Amino acid sequence: RAGKVDFMKVLLISANTVTTPHPVYPLGLDYVMSALTPRHEVRILDMNVAGAQDRLEDSLRVDRPDVIGISIRNIDNEDTLDTKSFIPGYEALARFIRARTQAPIVLGGSGFSIFPREFMSLLDADFGVVGEGEAMSLLLAALEERTDPAVLPGIVTRGGSVGRPVPWTGTVARRTASGEAGLRFYLDRGGIMNLQTKRGCPFRCFYCSFPLIEGRKFRFFPPEEVARQARELEELGARFLFITDSVFNADEDHSLAVADAFRRERLGIPWGAFLAPRRPADGYYRALADAGMTHAEFGTESLCNAQLRRYQKPFQAGEVFAAHASARGAGIHIAHYFLLGGPGEDAQTLEETLAGMEALGKAVFFLFCGVRIFPQTPLYQLSLEEGQIAPDQDLLTPVFYRSKGIAKEEIRERVKRQARGRMNWIYGDGSAQTERAVARMYARGHSGPLWELLLR
Repeated sequence: RAGKVDFMKVLLISANTVTTPHPVYPLGLDYVMSALTPRHEVRILDMNVAGAQDRLEDSLRVDRPDVIGISIRNIDNEDTLDTKSFIPGYEALARFIRARTQAPIVLGGSGFSIFPREFMSLLDADFGVVGEGEAMSLLLAALEERTDPAVLPGIVTRGGSVGRPVPWTGTVARRTASGEAGLRFYLDRGGIMNLQTKRGCPFRCFYCSFPLIEGRKFRFFPPEEVARQARELEELGARFLFITDSVFNADEDHSLAVADAFRRERLGIPWGAFLAPRRPADGYYRALADAGMTHAEFGTESLCNAQLRRYQKPFQAGEVFAAHASARGAGIHIAHYFLLGGPGEDAQTLEETLAGMEALGKAVFFLFCGVRIFPQTPLYQLSLEEGQIAPDQDLLTPVFYRSKGIAKEEIRERVKRQARGRMNWIYGDGSAQTERAVARMYARGHSGPLWELLLR
C-alpha cells in the first residue's frame, strides 16, 4: 500500500503441534493479541486444531493479512532416548505461506528467541521478535510510519544483528480468544489452561536458556489481576490451571500473594506450577494447597550435591527433601525432574541420585538422560572448551552434552534396573503407551496432568 498505513490485518499462528504429554495452550499469543488490538485486526490460528491447514489457506486467500506472525515454541523434545526435531514442520509451514502470499513473515516465541539468526534464514522470514512478543507492536508501528525497524529493541531484520532481548516495559495484558476453535481444543483434552504471574528468572542454572527469553529481572503481575484471569479461565471452561513461570517460587512472597488472591477470588479449580525445591518457609505449601494447588513439579535435576553445584542450582539435596516433605504434608501431588549425564556425572554421583530418589518416597520421577546444549549458556562454553561442539556447529539439530565419567548407555541401564518397571519412573515425556493412556483418560472426561495416577 502506498503512503502511511493506519490499520493492518494481522494473522498470528501457533506453529506448535506437540500434544505429548498433553497439549499446551499458546498463552503467548494472547498477550501479543492484546498488545496489537484494537488498533489492528488480529486473528489467531492454532495449527494443533483439526482443519487448521485449510483455515490457513482460506485466511491467506480471503482475508489477505498484511502481516503474518509465527510463534515457535519448541525446537525438539530434548530427549536422547527418542529425539524428535520439530524443524521440518516449521519449514513446511513457512513454505506453505510463502507460496500463497507476499505479506511479511514475523517470527517469535521461545524457540525463536534461542536461535533467532538460524530461524530467520531457515524460514526465509522478514522480521523477528526476540524475547517478549509484545514488542511486535513496535514493529507494526515502524511499518506504519515507514521507519527502520532494525533500530528497535528486540526486533530482528534480514541480515541485521541480534542482541539480547530487552525486557518489555510497555503495557502487559492478556486477552483470551474465547470465541476461537483453539480454546475448545484444549478444554476437550484435559481442560488445562495456563497462567503467568511474573516474568524473568534470576537463577543461573548451568544449562538454562530461559534468560535468553525473558531476562533475569523479575517483572511481577499484580496478584489481583492474576486471580481475575484465573477466574475468567474457569468461567470459560478450564478445569485445571498450570502456572507457566520459569520458577513459581523464585520469589516466595509474590507466590504467596498470588495464592492469597486465588482464595479471595474463590477460585474453584485446581492448579499446579513448576518450582525450585528450596527449603520453604513454615506453612508455605499448606498456604498454596489451601488456595487450590494440587500439583507441584520440582526441577530437582540431581540429588548429589556435587552435581547440583556443577549445575549451579540454587539449592542442595537436603532442601529437596525438605520441600518434598512440606508439599507432601500439605497433600500436594509431587513430580521431580532429573537431568542425568551432565558435566561431572559418573557412577558414584548417579548412584547418589538414585538412592535419594528411593528415599524421597511417593512421587513421580521424570528422567532425562543427557543435557541439551543451547547457545549463550555456561554449558555451551564448557562444551566448546571440551571439544564436544565446534564454534560454527548447527545446534538446531539436537546436541547433548556427553559426560566423560559415564556413558549414556550405562545410565539408561542403571536407571532401568533401579526402576524395576515402576510406572512412576518415566523416561522423558513417557512412552507411546503412556500417551495413548492419557488420551483415553481425557476422552473419558478426566482433567489435569494425570501423572499423579501413576502413583496408584
